[in-house]
Amino acid sequence: METQKRTNDAGERLVSVVIPVRNEEKYIAKCVESVLNQDFPKKDMELILVDGASEDRTVAIIKDFAAKYDFIRLCENPRKTVQHALNIGIKNAVGKYVVRMDAHSEYANDYVSECVRHLEKTNAANVGGPMIARGKTRLQKVIAAAYHSPFALGGGKFHDENYEGYADTVYLGAFKRETLLKLGLYDEALPRNEDDDLNLRILESGGKVYVTPKIKSVYYPRSRYEALFKQYFEYGLWKVAVIKKHGKFARVSHLVPVLFFLFVAIFSVLSLFSGVVRLIFTAVMLVYLSLSFYFSLKSKYVSEFCDKLRLVWVHFVLHIAYGAGFFCGIFKFWNAKFRRNATFAN
Repeated sequence: METQKRTNDAGERLVSVVIPVRNEEKYIAKCVESVLNQDFPKKDMELILVDGASEDRTVAIIKDFAAKYDFIRLCENPRKTVQHALNIGIKNAVGKYVVRMDAHSEYANDYVSECVRHLEKTNAANVGGPMIARGKTRLQKVIAAAYHSPFALGGGKFHDENYEGYADTVYLGAFKRETLLKLGLYDEALPRNEDDDLNLRILESGGKVYVTPKIKSVYYPRSRYEALFKQYFEYGLWKVAVIKKHGKFARVSHLVPVLFFLFVAIFSVLSLFSGVVRLIFTAVMLVYLSLSFYFSLKSKYVSEFCDKLRLVWVHFVLHIAYGAGFFCGIFKFWNAKFRRNATFAN
């Protein structure tokens, strides 16, 4: 594979697209094809794929593309995590702008063009689009519906397909390379929630984060309950690390899942010994299930009744996983110290 030193073999490109990959043989071909179909001039763009020791056909597929297109480059990421991959890609990049992409996503043909246009138009430090989740399998479609459910994830602005304006985060993101270098790149001490941390550093430094529906992509979420649980457990766990690092208290939407997890864990046990506690537990769970049913039945992303019932369960998995992770994170990072990265000047 190509060495991880920054080179000028690709020439001075305007845009460097960086994609971390690991065991992505099911998605990588369509993802690369999405980049190939961009209307942005290929002579002004490079695609850097950073592989984290894939054990499937990911590397072989990428090499096939690289043999046909000289602007596609492959780098190694021996430490395997997304943060290391992104930083390797950014250090190798030759473009003025860095557009982050994800192998689990497909992109509109004008995705890169719109990223560059909005970086120049808004002067924001980070621009991106909403997270538009879709599924291929039946269960994945249900899980994707949860990403657009205010009950599941709190209704953040970047989950709204039609919102345009300033926000606290976007899906993926596009930046000036010099901005990322001045920020100190992604924090490699955070194996999850690296985008939360980066956007907080942008906002703390006086920068802006801008989301627009004109930057279009489709994200394919986890397709199994256990994979979804693991993902959101880790999100909850490392959210505490981000809060600890920045010394900022969590929003209410971050605290609700951990309070719910503690309630379920404690009251489900105590209800075995007390009728009053059992009554309280039953009442609260009925309220929770009623809200979950309401938002599931209301969802426009799933139509069949059985899938709406599955969405109720997905809500529960997301809340318990994130809450359990957040609870564990409180103990894991109680005395932890995190390095404050360098900031940038506008």
